[in-house]
This record gives sequence, structure tokens and C-alpha cells, in this order.
Amino acid sequence: MGRLRLPNPIAVASGTFGYAREMAAMVDLRRLGAILPKTITQHPRIGNPPPRTVETAAGMLNSIGLDNDGIETFLARHMPYLASLGPPVLVSIAGKNDDEFVAMAARLDQAPGVAALELNISCPNVSGGVDFGTDPAMCERLVAKARRACALPILAKLTPNVTRIDVIARAAEAGGADGISLINTLLGMSVDWRRRRTRLGAGMGGLSGPAIKPVALRMVYQVARAVSIPVMGIGGIASVDDVMEFLVAGATAVQIGTANFYRPTVSMEILDALPGALAELGAGRVADVVGTLEFPPPAACAGPAISNP
Repeated sequence: MGRLRLPNPIAVASGTFGYAREMAAMVDLRRLGAILPKTITQHPRIGNPPPRTVETAAGMLNSIGLDNDGIETFLARHMPYLASLGPPVLVSIAGKNDDEFVAMAARLDQAPGVAALELNISCPNVSGGVDFGTDPAMCERLVAKARRACALPILAKLTPNVTRIDVIARAAEAGGADGISLINTLLGMSVDWRRRRTRLGAGMGGLSGPAIKPVALRMVYQVARAVSIPVMGIGGIASVDDVMEFLVAGATAVQIGTANFYRPTVSMEILDALPGALAELGAGRVADVVGTLEFPPPAACAGPAISNP
């Protein structure tokens, strides 16, 4: 992915894999293409009030609220273990303002084992969490500041809660992003009508899982055609077929998220099946299929001629 080299295209998404220790008994962590640990902030956050998750018909809503112990605890307690595993570690960061993002980017630039940064400018579960990902000018400015503070590859993780995702992606590219991660969750809500209350403690949360895959595919396709930097696809991926759909739509790599909760071995299953799926298309490597989707040409509105009486 540009300056970022991955051993394979199967990564695990931030917020769905903990700090990897939790998964070590079920997953051969050394095989992963990349690990994205839970998003960190400059200072500790206690997160949103419970309940924080609720199942939906085709996925889940979460309102965790970026609960974490802060960047210094992450570097001292979790980063040494993550760095020892082998796969590239892409650290996801979130800030309340430009200065926090810049300070964390500069701090991680000097941290051993960090392969790249993912700027989480798209979390719908915190106040102001999507501001940087919905305003092109703010997005470009923030990415540019982080770029000046850090020599590591930078991915901008974008929100689907916008009208023109291609405009935001081009702004991230103009700011100096090395790649685009998309999509983050869609803002949603679940209601208990008998109690006349929302099922999440914070009222609303981020929808993920199979329900959002069609939206994610559409946005990956649009962004891959709009920018010259690589795209990492996220959203409802739970099988090798899902992975292949994202690759042909334009993603260079993917992140598996919600599926890790209910099938922790899913990444291993996909890695086992990926060579066979590539062979079905006569491809010897992932790059041979990226962006090869044959999209129908625009069709003129056709119909029988109707003459005026």
C-alpha cells in the first residue's frame, strides 16, 4: 500500500481485536497482514455509559466511546507485545483537535515497532468524532499537520456519514495521506418501544457488520477511482468472497472487524482460502485483481416514444 508494505492483504480492524493478547489462543497472529489495535487517545477515556453494544438484524451497534488508557500506557503496556508478533502494527489514533492528533503522531513517530498510523477521524460515538471526516478543509488541514509531524505512512479512516465520500478522500490525499481506510460505522439507533428507551446507553451508535457491506463496497469503488493512493476496505467482511469483492472493487487490502467477535478464527479461514480464490481468476498475486471490476456503462433513459395527442 504505497510506502506501507504488508505481507498479505488481511488485516484486523481497530476496536475488534483488542490488543491482540485476547486472540492469541485462537489466531496465529504471525500470519496476519497487519494488526490495528484499539484506537488510542492522548489521555485516558472512560468511554460511554452502558449498554455499549446491541445486536441488530444484520450486524451490531456499538457505542464504546473510545474507552482506552491513553497513549503513554499503550506504548508502555501493549506496544512491546504487539511489536514482537511480526505483522506490521498500524496504530489508530483519535484526538479532540488538531493539536492532539499532531502530538500523538509525533510521539508515535519515535516509537519502536509502529509501521503506520491510522487517523480515526470518523468515530460517531464521541463528541466531534466525525467533524474532521465530514469537512474537506478540516480533513486536509489535519492530515497535512500530522504528515509534517510524522514520517510514518498515514492512513485516513473516513466516515460513511457524508454525501460525497470522494470529495473527502481527495482532501485526505491532498493533505498527504498515504492511503484511505473506509468505511467506519454508520450512525444508527435501536429502540425498545415497550420501555420507550434506546437500547444503547448513549442513545446512538455505530452500525457495523453485514448490513453495511453494500455501502462499503460502493464507497471503496468510488474512492479508488477518485484518488491515486491505495484504499483499505472495511465493512461486513466475513468470508473470502467478501474479500474478493472488495479487492476487485478497488481495495488493495481489507480489515476484518465485526466478524472477529462472533467467529474469532475468521482471519485464518480467509487466509487459507485466498490463494484458491485468486487462482479462480487466473491471478498469481493480489495486485492482479485489485480494481478490475467491470462496471456497467451509464445507460440512457430508454422507453417507447410517446407522441402528443
